[in-house]
Amino acid sequence: MGENRLDPQLLEILVCPATRAPLRYDTEAQELISEAAGLAYPVRDGVPVMLVEEARRIDARDANG
Repeated sequence: MGENRLDPQLLEILVCPATRAPLRYDTEAQELISEAAGLAYPVRDGVPVMLVEEARRIDARDANG
């Protein structure tokens, strides 16, 4: 699996911890995007960091990718 890849099965399972909404993976930014919460969760060394306090706020333009 490449450096910019996230296991598709893992992505199917993961949800936003704040809203329980589905996430979208942004390969360029290496983040999991929660459009519902307006948060971007980092993926570090292929491991999603699913902590609200580690996420960054995004605006609508960022969320829509």
